[in-house]
Amino acid sequence: MTMRILVTNDDGIDSPGLHALAAMAVRQGHDVVVAAPAREASGAGTSLTGVEADGRIATDIRAELFPGVPTFAVSASPAFIALMATRGAYGPEPDVVLSGINRGPNTGAAVLHSGTVGAAFTAVANGCRAMAVSLDVSFRPTDDDPYAYWETAAEVAGDLMPLLSPEFVLNVNVPNLDAGDLRGIRRATLAQFGAVQMVLMEQGHGYVRMSLEQSDHGAEPGSDDAWLLDGYVAVTPVRPSREASDIALPGLVDTAGEHVGG
Repeated sequence: MTMRILVTNDDGIDSPGLHALAAMAVRQGHDVVVAAPAREASGAGTSLTGVEADGRIATDIRAELFPGVPTFAVSASPAFIALMATRGAYGPEPDVVLSGINRGPNTGAAVLHSGTVGAAFTAVANGCRAMAVSLDVSFRPTDDDPYAYWETAAEVAGDLMPLLSPEFVLNVNVPNLDAGDLRGIRRATLAQFGAVQMVLMEQGHGYVRMSLEQSDHGAEPGSDDAWLLDGYVAVTPVRPSREASDIALPGLVDTAGEHVGG
């Protein structure tokens, strides 16, 4: 079945991961539009920020990545781009939002801060199905980086698309391996910490300096970190913000009781 798919990310419009993910969706025969931040927006989470002029979000129409695929470089956060797409900003509203492929894993509780996952959260909150895809490569690219298997992650994403639902985000973390070397795909829990953590590097008069660093916490068995380290694709369904209806608040009238508020 042909679907309308928005492909976005937080690494920016020129990211090879974005291009690989869009190419996969095109190969599958879907109606694809690409709209991604004009510049890197890592760590944006679900923030709705953009560069405005007279109330307008700056948008640059780029040459098509692939024939027939409209491509937009947007001066906005990934979540804002996803939100605007659900309002028809880039043509027909998407059925699916594919976010990624992120440079570096998005595991554990750190998904809260990820712009990649934030775009997917926003899409689901607005009635779309969504997947966030990340590749386990260094989040600081250097000239001596090992080869990045973007195509492996893209093909995994394509295989997992039938699992998508408007009830949750499918968070997918892929080892940086050739497809034939993957050990398999596993459902995973969210690790308590995640593979990447923000740490305080320096504190001085009137300033602090923070840095993203690889976590030194051991991987918890069954977690996304653990499966990823063992060479498996780690797949975790994650719901965006929802009421914690299972939490008791003693002394307060519940939703079935009499409303006494303003």
